[in-house]
Amino acid sequence: MQDADPAVHDYLHDRVGTLLDGLAAWVRVPSVSADPAHERDVTRSARWLQAHLRETGFPEVEEWDSDGLQTVFGCWPAEDPDAPTLLVYSHHDVRAVKDQEWQEVAPFAPALRQGRMYGRGTSDAKGQVLAHVWALRAHLEATGRGAPAVTLKYLIEGEEEVGSPHLADVVREHADRLAADVVVVSDTMLWSLEEPAVCTGVRGSLNAHLEVRGPRRDVHSGVVAGAAPNPLTELCRLAGLLHDDQGRITLPGFYDSVAEPTAEERRGMAAVPFDTDDWLDRTRSRSVQGEAGFGVLERVWTRPAAEVVTLLGGDPDDPARGVVPAVASADLTLRLVPDQKADTVMAQLRTWVAEQIRDGFAYELTTSPTNQDPYVTPPGHPALASLEDAMSRTLQRPAYRIRNGGGAPAALLAEVLGAPALFFGTGLPEDHWHDSDEKAEVQALVQGAETLAYLLEDLPRRLRA
Repeated sequence: MQDADPAVHDYLHDRVGTLLDGLAAWVRVPSVSADPAHERDVTRSARWLQAHLRETGFPEVEEWDSDGLQTVFGCWPAEDPDAPTLLVYSHHDVRAVKDQEWQEVAPFAPALRQGRMYGRGTSDAKGQVLAHVWALRAHLEATGRGAPAVTLKYLIEGEEEVGSPHLADVVREHADRLAADVVVVSDTMLWSLEEPAVCTGVRGSLNAHLEVRGPRRDVHSGVVAGAAPNPLTELCRLAGLLHDDQGRITLPGFYDSVAEPTAEERRGMAAVPFDTDDWLDRTRSRSVQGEAGFGVLERVWTRPAAEVVTLLGGDPDDPARGVVPAVASADLTLRLVPDQKADTVMAQLRTWVAEQIRDGFAYELTTSPTNQDPYVTPPGHPALASLEDAMSRTLQRPAYRIRNGGGAPAALLAEVLGAPALFFGTGLPEDHWHDSDEKAEVQALVQGAETLAYLLEDLPRRLRA
C-alpha cells in the first residue's frame, strides 16, 4: 500500500480547530425536519452549507426546493473535461431531540470534550458532509490543483430523517445535473477507529404503522373488562407472533428471495475483529438476540429483521384512567437484504396481519411511501478498490469489507443515475445516532477526510484503467 501523503495529513491536522469551529457553527442550527416549528431552521441549515461550499470555491451552488425542505446541490468541474464525475449524497437535517435526556450538552450547544464533539448532527450527518469538504480542501492544497481531479457534485438533502419523501422526485427531475460515474453515499458507519473497514452494502427498510381498534370509545374497565376487545392486548399478541421461537420472521414467503452472502463475503466478515462484550458495550445493547444459527454481524449486516419501534395505547403521558382503550397502535421497521423488495414485503405483511388478527377487532395498516430497497456495491468495481486502498493508506493497514445494518437511498440513486454506489461514513456504533448525547469522534472525521482526499486523487486513474 502507498504511504500516507504528509501534505494531506498535515493540512488536516494543522487545521483541526478551524474545521471543528465550522462543524460547531452548523450544529447550532437546529435543522429538525420532523418538527414544523423548525422548518425555517432547515432552510437556515441549507443556507449555511451553501455559503460554506462557496467559501471553499465551488463555482456552482444551488438550492432545490421540490415541495419539501431544501436540498443543496454543488458542482465543481474538473479541469480535465474527460475526468470522471463523483456524486456525494448525504443530508443536513437532523433527528428530533428530547432535551431532558441529554446529559453532556444541550442538543444544539455543541462542545468538544476528550476528542469528541457532542451535539445533534455531529455524526449524523453534518460531520460526514464536512469531512468531504475538508477532504476537498486538503486534496487541492496537496496537489496544487485549481480544481478537483474529478468533477465533484454534492447532493445534500433536508428530509432524510423523515423518510426522504421528495428525494426520488428531485433525483429524477435533475438526473441530467446529477449524472455521475460513481456515487458515494455518506450516511453510514465505520467499524472502529483502529481497524479500516469499507462498507459494501446496506439493508433496505420498510416502515409500517398498524392501528388496532377495539371498543368504539374508551370504556371503564370495571364495566367491560374480560368481555370487551382490548386493542393493546391484541397488538401485543401480534407483536409476539412476529417471530417464531428461533427468531425467524413469520411473514408468509418472507425468506423466499433472501440472497445469501457469497463465500468470499463470509470469509471477509469472519476476519473482522469482533468481541461480543465489546459490541454490547459500544452499542449499549443488553444482550444478543435474534435469528438462531447466525452470528451478530451476520444478523445486523446480511439477515433481514423486524422490529417494533413504537407501541402506543391507553394513557402513556397522563394518570391512568382505568379504561380499556379504544385504539392502540404500533410502528414497525423491517430491515431487508438482497434480493428482497420493499413492495413485496409490504404485501406479505398485509397478508400476515389479515390472517393473524382475531375477529372482533378492526385495523388499518399503512406504510411509508418512501421505503428503500437494499443495495450492495458491485464487488469488482474499480471505484470500490480505490476506496479500499484510500482507507488502507490512511490507517496503514489492509481494510476489511463490512456492511451496515441501516438503510440509505443507494438503490434509488444507482437505478436512476445508472452509476454504482459506494459507501463511506465517519460514524461509529457508539455515536448514539437518533439518541441523546450524540457525538462524533474527531479522529474519525479527520481520518475520514484523509481517506476521501486520497480517493479524489486516485479515482480518475482507476476508472480510466
